[in-house]
Amino acid sequence: MTGFALLLFAGLLAYLAVLAISSVVTLTGPRRRTYAWALARGLPGEPGELTPALDCQPFDFSSRGQALRAWSIVGLDPSGPVVVLTHGWADSKVGALLRVSRLAPVCSRLIAWDLPGHGESDGRSSLGLREPEDLDSLLSVLADMDRLVVLFGWSLGAGISLVVASARPEIAAVIAEAPYRLPQTPAINVARLRGGPWRFNLPLAFAWIGLRCRGTLHAWRAFDRLAFARRTNCPVLVIRGENDTISPAADAREIAAGSPQGVLTEIPGAGHNDLWLRQPACDQAAETVRDFLARLTPRPAAPSAVSAG
Repeated sequence: MTGFALLLFAGLLAYLAVLAISSVVTLTGPRRRTYAWALARGLPGEPGELTPALDCQPFDFSSRGQALRAWSIVGLDPSGPVVVLTHGWADSKVGALLRVSRLAPVCSRLIAWDLPGHGESDGRSSLGLREPEDLDSLLSVLADMDRLVVLFGWSLGAGISLVVASARPEIAAVIAEAPYRLPQTPAINVARLRGGPWRFNLPLAFAWIGLRCRGTLHAWRAFDRLAFARRTNCPVLVIRGENDTISPAADAREIAAGSPQGVLTEIPGAGHNDLWLRQPACDQAAETVRDFLARLTPRPAAPSAVSAG
């Protein structure tokens, strides 16, 4: 009987190990959204396919030994701000295009990039542990930073943007769409919605990711995005769909309230991934973001457009 119990216990451990490994692989290497992904869904796959078509200069930059891909997109208002767009988990710069088309009329330039392990970039995702370093590297290679620079991130990218803004006083504003405070929150909510396991495999997966990325089992202790929101010294617009089941409403409200200059707008009828796809939600989101950008203190236009080195 004891031998049979040990066999069952070993089988259980093997099952949990397989689940944890599968979770690590999925979390750090999501399916990539590339031009082919957009083409298959009838969506624009590059800035030149938007209406109106926008000029774009693709460029690469290096961060942590990885080659990361980005677009430098010419906006339609030479006196407008530069907006740096950081996407969420399992998204890419292709997913930024719906936002780009709505913001281009009020921006001088928009920078969209692929996080590690996403789109066309090298590497694997660390779920926000190391990506703030990559966004910081991107900002360091941009020229003509004497005009307003706004960080716009959604979901995973919202937290990354808050982290970088808390350490860079030159950032003019942050737009945090569908933010969440703790790293496990979206993973647990997605697993619950899909009816998948999460109670045992996700803690093991996050422990391994933290150990691999930071060399410690305590890597996630300083992750809470509310702490970084409290350290920002610029206006912070938090927006979310009121039907978002991935990023909790409480997290968005706490991040907005914790930011010294934070404000929250909830968009009726929108969820986590369809805010810029569904009418009238996308019109309201675009109007909210444009009004927020219009209230920023303007700076003199630079003699030349922002470029990537």
